[in-house]
Amino acid sequence: MAVVTRFAPSPTGHLHLGHAYAALFAHARAAEARRSGANGRFILRIEDIDRGRCRPEFEAAILEDLAWLGLSWEEPVRRQAEHMDDYAKALSRLEAAGVIYPCFCTRKAIEAEIAAASHAPHAPPGGADGSFYPGTCRRLHADERARRVRAGERYALRLDIEQALATTGPVTWSDAVAGTVGADPRAFGDIVLARKDVMTSYHLAVTVDDHLQGVTLVTRGKDLLPSTDVHRVLQALLGLRTPSYHHHPLVTDASGKRFAKRDSSVTLRALRAAGRTPAEVAALAGFAP
Repeated sequence: MAVVTRFAPSPTGHLHLGHAYAALFAHARAAEARRSGANGRFILRIEDIDRGRCRPEFEAAILEDLAWLGLSWEEPVRRQAEHMDDYAKALSRLEAAGVIYPCFCTRKAIEAEIAAASHAPHAPPGGADGSFYPGTCRRLHADERARRVRAGERYALRLDIEQALATTGPVTWSDAVAGTVGADPRAFGDIVLARKDVMTSYHLAVTVDDHLQGVTLVTRGKDLLPSTDVHRVLQALLGLRTPSYHHHPLVTDASGKRFAKRDSSVTLRALRAAGRTPAEVAALAGFAP
């Protein structure tokens, strides 16, 4: 049985110690499979749908840093911005299933949510009180939706989460740490799956990509575990394969804070410039082969 893992960074900054751990972890799972006689494959994907923040120089730095760490990956590298047709096809299927709808809410509100939807969310989008999009446009009549679309109003496409769950029925997914998990993405509300000028979001793109690339084991930080409920429902709606999951611990600083790209002192570029070796960086990230 093939074990296909992936590392999928966004080129919006330089890789840091947390990225190093995630990449090494995924690469090691594929290597373990090969040592056991299975077909182990490691894939690199560039998640570059946020065209306002993604930069070619950051992608080049990602490739350089990963090679410096001693990692190798299959070619070609998949870049999400080059595959918008795949996401458009998925949206068409969801539209035919009656589980998405256009949302015409204020430009400011839509842009704020789209900004969050273009990259991996580290928590459901609700506020401290658990509030999220109240479903204003879900209640619009079909004729009103069509009229506003024809008029050229800007809109996002949202998943009608209750209709989606009614369509799929109960679904589960399996995690190496959490075990069998019943998918309940209601905490995300009617999430944005696309907008008129960017025909995808993190949730839709990652779900479609994992299927098309044959990923069998998704490894990522445990902060993304809630997102898997959304992905599992999308898999069920679209008839896609369900991989296994392994949500690993996060790499944090001495205070327990998760590293971010703005933490320049812990980027691989900075550590390399300071004379650190790949083995030392792996140790600093807490990775033990």
